[in-house]
Amino acid sequence: MVMTRALVDWNFEQKCKKAVESLEKNGFISIYCDTARKAFDYIVKEAVNAQTVGFGGSLSVAGLQVAARLGEMGKELLNHGQPGLSMEERREIMRRQLVCDLFLTGTNALTLSGFLVNIDGIGNRVGSMVFGPKQVIVVAGRNKLVDGDISAAIRRVKESASPPNAKRLKYKTPCAETGFCCDCNSPERICRVTTIIDRKPLYTDIRVLVVNEEMGL
Repeated sequence: MVMTRALVDWNFEQKCKKAVESLEKNGFISIYCDTARKAFDYIVKEAVNAQTVGFGGSLSVAGLQVAARLGEMGKELLNHGQPGLSMEERREIMRRQLVCDLFLTGTNALTLSGFLVNIDGIGNRVGSMVFGPKQVIVVAGRNKLVDGDISAAIRRVKESASPPNAKRLKYKTPCAETGFCCDCNSPERICRVTTIIDRKPLYTDIRVLVVNEEMGL
């Protein structure tokens, strides 16, 4: 069993490093992290000069438990998912995330060719990824890797991410009941904005941390 785990980790290491290489060719700064702790340490270091830190609602970032450390550092945390907020308060935080110093998010899929593929219901997360914040750090666990084209990446999102996310957020969608995407037209459908970032946007400093651990959905 130990040897099997080591071989699986090695195989994913090669895929992670391939994604990092492709991201670099596409203009991103990308770092391979063999553990989630390395990603945590990188974020803390990059956050030193940031005053405001936005969170895109990523389970990958939440799993790092970096928010508490950033709070201890005196950063203003812009987290629209914190409990007790009214809808207008949530929207205001989302707007402020668009111009924060550091925006932390995950990605729904990362192709080995270095494309970041995401699907949003509102668009605040993908909007902040593309333009606005002074710096963006994307955390991508090895389970987000897709060895295929854009269609395969979108399929990965709709099959593995959207249904459990709809259930987690308590949306009334067919996939939250069945676990399967049916390309619904539900009023609470969360698949509304699809973005493909195939090159680093001209005026946005995006760093992508590719982590050799399972992270998020």
